[in-house]
Amino acid sequence: MSRIIYITDIQEIVDIHKKTIAISGGGAEGIIDIGSLDAALEHIQNDLYYPGFIDKLTHLFFVANKSHCFQDGNKRIAISIGCIFLLKNGYLDAAQRFLFKMETISYHLAAGRIEKNFLREIIDSIVYEEDYSEEIKLKLIHCITDESSNE
Repeated sequence: MSRIIYITDIQEIVDIHKKTIAISGGGAEGIIDIGSLDAALEHIQNDLYYPGFIDKLTHLFFVANKSHCFQDGNKRIAISIGCIFLLKNGYLDAAQRFLFKMETISYHLAAGRIEKNFLREIIDSIVYEEDYSEEIKLKLIHCITDESSNE
């Protein structure tokens, strides 16, 4: 595996959040608790817990989405950070697919309809495949169907 380039500065995340909020239509810029995201930046560098690039990206996205570090834009910052992590590591095509596909995924993850293990499958598919496998498509339909049956 080639050397992974990490986002290591929590201030970089705060700056990305401000830009993301401003560009994507607004919202509150306030920080609630940045500690879990700061810890995730460090933890993903531990190859014992997160051995592969996809494991690292999945955990970073999951924590940014679910930890409510910011008053607003947690789903958006998860997408932004994930995309930047991909770009820093040379995954240009994957970053384009990531931006396109992760808005819906981010919403369903935040709503509790997608579990972390399935999130990993989705991210792996986005990074290494042009389109989702039929299995992932069926699982996604099931997640969305569960949403509409609960409302």
